[in-house]
Amino acid sequence: MIVVDTNIISYFYLEGEYTKLAEKAFKKDPDWAAPLLWISEFRNVLALYIRKKILTIEDAIRIVGEAESFMNGKEYAVNSSSILELVNQSECTSYDCEFVALAHDLGAPLVTVDKKVLSHFPSTAVPLVQFVG
Repeated sequence: MIVVDTNIISYFYLEGEYTKLAEKAFKKDPDWAAPLLWISEFRNVLALYIRKKILTIEDAIRIVGEAESFMNGKEYAVNSSSILELVNQSECTSYDCEFVALAHDLGAPLVTVDKKVLSHFPSTAVPLVQFVG
């Protein structure tokens, strides 16, 4: 099992710089987990794509449905005090710290491309490139 942040989920469903690596990560370990927050962040990514005319509303609705189905049962609530402790130890947002806290709770690595998270939590966060080898 790996914890993935919204960036990885987004690259898995939307063509981008790290799409091929996100697909390799899935092949290496398809047991993905994320905090419940992921879906709100993912919807925000889709909203941006809709507004920039990169996706139609119909495509965005289809993609979010696929992503929700895939992540169903792999979403977790995270303890607020754990998140705030991580915020206090870093310069990361509480949003980012939700993913780190979940990785701690599950004893799993957090696979990400987020430089700040990688910098502040090197014992938990693993660069996508390194994870896929």
